[in-house]
Amino acid sequence: MWKGAIQFGLVTIPVKLYVATESDYAIRFHMLHKPDQTRINMKVWCPTEEKVISRAETVKGYEFAPEQYVVISDEDLEKVPLKTVRSIEIEQFAPKSDGTDEHTRFIKQAYYIEPDKIGRKAFYLLREVLDRKGLTAICKVVIKDREALAALDPFEDTMLLTTLHWPDEIRSTKELDLPDEEMDFKAAEVKMAEQLVEAMTDEFDPSKYKDEYREALMQVIEAKIQGQEITAPEPVEESANLVDLMKLLEASVKAASDTKSKGAPEPVSVADAKKERERRPARAKDADEAEKAPARKASRAARGKEAEKDLEEARPARRRKTA
Repeated sequence: MWKGAIQFGLVTIPVKLYVATESDYAIRFHMLHKPDQTRINMKVWCPTEEKVISRAETVKGYEFAPEQYVVISDEDLEKVPLKTVRSIEIEQFAPKSDGTDEHTRFIKQAYYIEPDKIGRKAFYLLREVLDRKGLTAICKVVIKDREALAALDPFEDTMLLTTLHWPDEIRSTKELDLPDEEMDFKAAEVKMAEQLVEAMTDEFDPSKYKDEYREALMQVIEAKIQGQEITAPEPVEESANLVDLMKLLEASVKAASDTKSKGAPEPVSVADAKKERERRPARAKDADEAEKAPARKASRAARGKEAEKDLEEARPARRRKTA
């Protein structure tokens, strides 16, 4: 979705960017006309000519004064006097510390980087140095007519470019209703909370997690398609009573420990579920073939016996003819 180069000092590394995340499996709804349930059309309307126009007749315009516009074409955008229009400009390298993580956690989008063949050696040399030194490359790049701040990091067998929010885009936590005084905790409360955290601590495996809301929503949709009545789930009682925090922590520790010891079944990811659906026709075919196999085997055996019998009957005749 973007083609340019990484500028590393005087070194130019030709690369391509690919969006790293996938959202095609998301459930999408269309707008319908309620009385007849017909899908509506979004028309582009020109108020001056009072008619519907095609998108091919539209251009980009910037409003520099009320109701006054200047047209900006794609050719104009290509002429923007900025180095980052077609390059990922590395501004500096920063150690992967708490300070760097604090400023790079507000992510907009992640992109995989594919180096062109001519620049592979320089690309992987840069990746190797970043990996060995534990550094993040802070960059600037123009994507979709906007310059973005970005972080460049080694990732698996390539590098990952993550676009970030500019500092003035990040809202202050002072807007929140937070207490001014520090919280005072009892030693027993801290110890019990630590036990709960320990009981829930494990290596992070993203494949164990799935979009359960999507699955639940699909169940509702399938029920509506089949004309079934949809019953609302029982509301979960929400209690704001945290007077006896210790009892809640103790119950939570026990529940977490029981779940961990029993080994809860691993949920299926969306990708695995899709593969499972694709395999079903093949499995059904294999099962059908397996059911038919004994019959075919018996038929082949019967034909083999008949052939042997015919051969046996034919042998004396051949011997007499020879004699």
